[in-house]
Amino acid sequence: MSTSNGSASPTANATTIKPTDLRGILKYVPRFQGQIFVIALDGAVVADDNFGNLLVDLAVLRSLAIKVVLVHGISHQLKELSAMRGIAITNSDGTGVTDAATLDLAIRASSRVSHALVEGLTQNALKCATTNAVRALPLGIIKGIDQQFTGKVERIDKDFLTELIDRQVVPVVSPVAFGPDGKSLRVNSDLLAAELAEALQATKIIYLTPAPGLEIDGEIRREISFEALQKILAEQPERVDEASRSKAVHALKAIETGTPRVHILDGRIFDGLLNEIFSNEGVGSLVYGNDYAQIRKAKKGDVRMIYNLTRAAVRREELIHRTQQAIEKNIDQFFVFEIDENIIACVTLYFYPDKPQVAEVGSLYVMPFYHNRGIGKKMVDYACMVAKERGATTVIALSTQSFGFFTNVVGFEEATKDALPDARLKLYEDSGRNAKVLVKRLA
Repeated sequence: MSTSNGSASPTANATTIKPTDLRGILKYVPRFQGQIFVIALDGAVVADDNFGNLLVDLAVLRSLAIKVVLVHGISHQLKELSAMRGIAITNSDGTGVTDAATLDLAIRASSRVSHALVEGLTQNALKCATTNAVRALPLGIIKGIDQQFTGKVERIDKDFLTELIDRQVVPVVSPVAFGPDGKSLRVNSDLLAAELAEALQATKIIYLTPAPGLEIDGEIRREISFEALQKILAEQPERVDEASRSKAVHALKAIETGTPRVHILDGRIFDGLLNEIFSNEGVGSLVYGNDYAQIRKAKKGDVRMIYNLTRAAVRREELIHRTQQAIEKNIDQFFVFEIDENIIACVTLYFYPDKPQVAEVGSLYVMPFYHNRGIGKKMVDYACMVAKERGATTVIALSTQSFGFFTNVVGFEEATKDALPDARLKLYEDSGRNAKVLVKRLA
């Protein structure tokens, strides 16, 4: 989505959603208010023409009560300084040996990038501060090679950063940390973002790069699970583009240590940051952890519990009546949500043999005690994810009393009965329930 010269054109790169349209943003705000996002900018993104627009996007996030911590890289600037001064560097990204000359240039490059961020944030009326909140230790000798001034994170001064955040100050964290003696050590910024997210219990890491996203097998993957990415990196790391590999590795580290979502996207796209956060489709790549550990396929032994669970909803005509025999016959369509070995929610997913690109979500029920905890949304999202994995491009749902949930919470749109497969249309007309037809397109 970027232009050929590496910088972004606002008109060429504008996406279908308009982040400036408050109606498009505000529905996401309750989900993110008060949460911490760690935003990591590659040095090349800071040097790009779109940098000023990114700072405006950051101001929008802050205005919506989203807490932001900024981490920046310096590889681009370090290489520039090296060429300009004719000084060879031993490593540009903080993952290899850092000799004294490279460290000196890294400190200069870091100061330049930090200043650009502080200046830009100030122009957008945001309070900010560079910090010495990252304490590091020398990486030491690896495979017989002294890494010299390359460091590894020892600890993050969480209290210091939290105090800044609570005072509405945006912390700016550079990839030059400080050792026990107070002297500088070069740290990889991708790793630093993951360490900060763990310490601050961030909801997201957003890596802003000079590339469209996470490239696997020559294509940008719009989303991938922790497990799938972990398997690829363990068995066939060459499938991940070398430019994306560091982000992929540190995305796994972040998710392992508690960060649910890691986004990787092109920081040169106009409005790209807002579109990634405030739309279902996004513009980059999403690496996600397992939000669905409590959801599993139903088994025959669950039939009675599912029947008892849904009886009240059947009486209120929220769900169609199913006998225990009918549930058992179609048990392979059911997914259940389990807490302490008790089933507290269920949903069905049905595929039409004559129309394999369409799946239907049904029989969604959550015990009243567990309402308003996001379980219903999680069940439908999971069903949609399974449908997509099995090749469906559209999910339908029929509802007489919960259509507001489907349209407002899980992204369905009202449609006419013409959207139904022929087999489902006949059942719909025979039932006489006059349920609303709801449709969701799977990106």
